[in-house]
Amino acid sequence: MQGLRDMLDQLRERREEMLDQFDLGGIYDEINETLDDVVAEERDAIEDHVADTAASGDQRANDIAEASSIDKNLQLDMLPPDLAGKVKGLQSYEFMSPEARQQFDELIERLKKEVAQSQFDQMAGAMGQMQPEDLAPMKDMMAELNQMIEQRNQGEEPDFEGFMDRHGDFFPENPESLDELLEIMAERMAAMQAMMNSLTPEQRQQLQELSAQLMDDMDLQWQTQQLAQHLQEAFPDMNWDANYEFGGDQQLNMPEATDVMQQLGDLDSLQQMLQNASNPSALAEVDPQRVEELLGRESAEALQRMSEMARLLEENGLAQNTEGRLELTPRALRAIGQNALGDLFNKLMDDKIGSHRINRTGVGHERAYETKPYEFGDNFNLNIEQTVRNAISRNGQGTPVGLTPDDFEIERTEMTTRASTVLMLDLSLSMPMRDNFLPAKKVTMALHSLISSQYPRDYLGLVGFAESAFEFNAPQLPEVSWDYAYGTNMQHGFMIARRLLARQSGTKQIIMITDGEPTAHIGPNGRPYFNYPPAPETIEATLKEVARATKEDIRINIFMLDPNNYLRQFVEKMTQMNGGRAFFTSPQNLGDYVLVDFLEHRRRLSATGRF
Repeated sequence: MQGLRDMLDQLRERREEMLDQFDLGGIYDEINETLDDVVAEERDAIEDHVADTAASGDQRANDIAEASSIDKNLQLDMLPPDLAGKVKGLQSYEFMSPEARQQFDELIERLKKEVAQSQFDQMAGAMGQMQPEDLAPMKDMMAELNQMIEQRNQGEEPDFEGFMDRHGDFFPENPESLDELLEIMAERMAAMQAMMNSLTPEQRQQLQELSAQLMDDMDLQWQTQQLAQHLQEAFPDMNWDANYEFGGDQQLNMPEATDVMQQLGDLDSLQQMLQNASNPSALAEVDPQRVEELLGRESAEALQRMSEMARLLEENGLAQNTEGRLELTPRALRAIGQNALGDLFNKLMDDKIGSHRINRTGVGHERAYETKPYEFGDNFNLNIEQTVRNAISRNGQGTPVGLTPDDFEIERTEMTTRASTVLMLDLSLSMPMRDNFLPAKKVTMALHSLISSQYPRDYLGLVGFAESAFEFNAPQLPEVSWDYAYGTNMQHGFMIARRLLARQSGTKQIIMITDGEPTAHIGPNGRPYFNYPPAPETIEATLKEVARATKEDIRINIFMLDPNNYLRQFVEKMTQMNGGRAFFTSPQNLGDYVLVDFLEHRRRLSATGRF
């Protein structure tokens, strides 16, 4: 089943495809090219007329034709370069060519329809084709809508039902409240504004002037501006300043551009909703039909299943709604960790890995289920059953049973020493790109489950690192994901890990899971500095943290996924400085290496007191 991150990736890919496919400048270019064709057709007609009169032999007619051609060519030469000026000049021009006149009239009629439709699409979502004469009812609708907004701002109750009775045909979405209607219109107007923002300043100005000239209605323009102002005040968080950088070669006319901008706006709205979805049950509010149109049926069905899954998690006590966020309960966290641990240990058993015996025993808390004769100085953890057996073996059956010190049998215990571990998890973008992230996260959850269940006195700290590093706790582990920013900041991760371990006792180690060399560090200004390939100052800053960890007797064990030669050399240098271990592994075997190594050295700690 698709997850939210898969859908977000799909949304980004869809947006990039559209931006790489289309050329928004076609709105301007297509109109300009048509006007140039009209002018060229007219010039050809002028030239043909002069040639025809010259061939007729009528000198006077030829002189008149020559003078007329000079005048008309001069008028055409003097046409302004901007669209609005060129259209205005040709509207007052007396064409000689009937074909040029017809072509120009058809262009003007089409542009009026397109401008009318774009104005209408900007205001409402009704289907069908608008005509210039249809703008009068829309102007009345906007005037009444502006009045309703002002009434509500003054504390009065607008007649929304009456408004819908009179103007409901403009809104096929059938909004149930004034707020819902305004939000619909704000989304459409923001999309149109994004289209204008995406044009060059010259193109934007020329299209605005052309629209104003074609729709010569000052009242309509004023009502539109008023409504735009009201909507921007009511929805300040709407992306009014959005603009898109188109890089394709498929030119769009105005209706096509309007449709593309609406789709881009819907993609942005859906992306924002998915990114802010702190509660999966809130996904039920997303229009599944629109999701299917944008991303396909699979995504729409996945959203519905996630919403249903959230309900089931709550009903079964695995999730709880906390201040609008759906959070996993401790029971769910334990279940996830145990499942991850079980999966990895099952693999270990299949591979016949992980059987490591410890022969030394000592004083501690972990029962070894063995006994030994009591010796002076031992903790008096008396095993009653074996002690009585010893007495009976010595004295024979009968009561009372007489005990002597030689009968005392005590329980053996494994030597236990507290261990403190910080696991550093690489969250840089390369981890998911190379399919390394999920195995690494699964191992992290399994290790947490192992330590919390089998070694509850131990400490496990968690640090994520990408462009910068941060500490997180076990309840946050299921939600931790990779960072879209570039950078692998080991230095900052080591810095935080050292700080966490400074507050702990016992033997200390850092386990780092990564697939890349250090490409970022915290600079003198306190901000992350990124460079690829790794900059010398980044290497130096990282090795300084390794040296500090070594001085504080912190061992660093590194598990490398898909290592390149540079990473191998760098890690080998780290291990030489620190004395830790380096493992070159793969996503498939990562769990084997991490868990077996941890258990082996945890048992060594129990036996010797040191890793």
